[in-house]
Amino acid sequence: MERGNQTGAGNFILLGFSDDPDLQSLLFGLLLSMYLVTVLGNMLIILATVSDSHLHTPVYFFLSNLSLADIGFTSTTVPKALRNIQTQSRVITFAGCISQIYFFVVFPCQDNLLLTVMAYDRFIAVCHPLHYVSIMNSRLCLLMALGSCLISVLDSLPEIMTILRLSF
Repeated sequence: MERGNQTGAGNFILLGFSDDPDLQSLLFGLLLSMYLVTVLGNMLIILATVSDSHLHTPVYFFLSNLSLADIGFTSTTVPKALRNIQTQSRVITFAGCISQIYFFVVFPCQDNLLLTVMAYDRFIAVCHPLHYVSIMNSRLCLLMALGSCLISVLDSLPEIMTILRLSF
């Protein structure tokens, strides 16, 4: 592709759900309430697993990481949508769009990897119950959680690099 006389896009115009002011206030209330329930619910899961010593097991460690990834995933788009509804602004910068796409890919990938790690944890618990404590030690759990984070970050880079090569 030849890079000739092209003008880059600085901003994008977002199309909302509706232009009706009554419907926008309803959408704002619904989005805000669902976002608050999601964030508070996941924060309660994290708080419960951290505060209770009986829940310091691998499955709850991965569950709290999954809750943290879910908070990140919902925080990728919903606050921007709430701001757009509230301010009637429909503009997003190119850098904001790219970063939002990047995190919109990172967090679901991390969710999937954490669910895979949790499935492995259950496999060890069911198939090797006597060796579970020695296999699923805290070091391995931490490495698997960090590995899922690293893989999701690295896996999302080629998609963003491909998008950056497009002309807008």
